[in-house]
Amino acid sequence: MYIRKILVIIALMGAVVGFGFMYYVYNAVFSPNTTFQNEEAYVYVESDGTFNDVQDQLEPLLEDMTTFTRIAERKGYVNNIKPGKYAIKKGMNNNEIINSLRSRNLPVDISFNNQETLGKLAGRIAMQIEADSVSLLNSFNDQAFLKEANFNEDTALAMYIPNSYELFWNTSGEGFRDRMLKEYKRFWNETRMKRAEAIGLTPLEVITLASIVHKETAMVDERPRVAGVYMNRLNKGMLLQADPTVIYAVKKHAGDFDKVIKRVLYKDLELDSPYNTYKYVGLPPGPIAMPDISAIDAVLNYEKNDYFYFVANVKDFGYHKFAKTLSQHNRNKQEYVRWLNSQAIKR
Repeated sequence: MYIRKILVIIALMGAVVGFGFMYYVYNAVFSPNTTFQNEEAYVYVESDGTFNDVQDQLEPLLEDMTTFTRIAERKGYVNNIKPGKYAIKKGMNNNEIINSLRSRNLPVDISFNNQETLGKLAGRIAMQIEADSVSLLNSFNDQAFLKEANFNEDTALAMYIPNSYELFWNTSGEGFRDRMLKEYKRFWNETRMKRAEAIGLTPLEVITLASIVHKETAMVDERPRVAGVYMNRLNKGMLLQADPTVIYAVKKHAGDFDKVIKRVLYKDLELDSPYNTYKYVGLPPGPIAMPDISAIDAVLNYEKNDYFYFVANVKDFGYHKFAKTLSQHNRNKQEYVRWLNSQAIKR
């Protein structure tokens, strides 16, 4: 009888201990373990990230790091870290957090506009994905890639069509570049290719002209007319005489694309550069910036008109005055020069 009591007591104690252990395990696995008040928080795991790096990011987000670490060890996550961007939702338990970190890499939306150089593009993209600006720029300038993709140093900028794109945060420099080549090919669909052929330009020439149109006017509704003027000049074999190309040439010559130039001077027009369309007939060797899609489509669908000249309209800022003859243009230009002088804009 005495032994039976002891066995019963031992059994009860075992049950209590077992129940306590089960309760601890249940809480460790399934009880909420977040402290933040927002609906969700994000963890960014780098490609060479370690479990310690993950812990550092989770420290301010979790109520109990010890239980998280134990469950992470039991689930094998500690030695199987996956790079990317992950969401931790308010009220998640350790099991859910680890499942999210292990298999739910979130895509991010990246965007860029009309950058003037590949270096500026690299800096812009480096702010949005894991890859740094150096690795991005190196991938952009890779000579083997450029040759295979039929680009060169002057035309490489044309491959990047300004838009918003969805990709993973841990995308490499090469991965981003390769994705942009796919997007470039997708952009130049059959409709656009036929339209480019119809106006007698290659896709690279369209983008080069579009970059000039983009720089000439920010008014989307005016871009087809500006494109029409330049197409008239190209078709007549005239100099384009586009101020934005001269500004680009000056910046490129000085090696300073941050330089602000508000006024083109006569001495600038003498700069011997293939980008100086006051000296050289036809389009420059490549785009002077990344034109947005509206500028590209403005070239593809340019307005058929009889204009050969235009100058900024000082009575309707943002727009231009167009002229069919040089004498009419000179009168418009005098008005613009008087306005520049009144504003003391010398450079």
